[in-house]
Amino acid sequence: MARALIVGCGCRGRALGAALVERGWQVRGTSRDSGRLEPIAAAGIEPSQADPDRPGTVLELVGDVTVVCWLLASARDEPEVIAAIHGPRLERLLERLVDTPVRGFVYEAAGPVQDHHLAHGRELVEAAAERWHIPHRLLTTDPADHTAWLTEAEAACTALAGRREQSSKLR
Repeated sequence: MARALIVGCGCRGRALGAALVERGWQVRGTSRDSGRLEPIAAAGIEPSQADPDRPGTVLELVGDVTVVCWLLASARDEPEVIAAIHGPRLERLLERLVDTPVRGFVYEAAGPVQDHHLAHGRELVEAAAERWHIPHRLLTTDPADHTAWLTEAEAACTALAGRREQSSKLR
């Protein structure tokens, strides 16, 4: 059974999580704010408090995860925090994912966060894929088009999980 960790489990993350749960996945969703965990649980997703600005809090949650979804293209915070979660914090997380069961990474590369931050995050994800062979998908659909975004995100997760199942059969 596939398991996803959705980092940044706001409205779109909950919609993605609910869609994956319908497909039989186990899904864990994160929020920095403990007051936002109840809506995650109400969507049928296991809620966890974690802060993408502190990668260790995310890494504590990946021990049984197949796919990590970094859905932070709509994140709101101080400019330096936004730069960090699409820059050095993301890079640190990717470096450390190599030693975990995670076999796929979905990066939300379109949204209201400044384009240069999203471009930098995209570069980091692609570099990690090249260096450590971390399979990945980039979400490029405008999140304002909720239906198209959800279709793309669900397909990305499914493709990455399918890739893992194929590699398991080859062993």
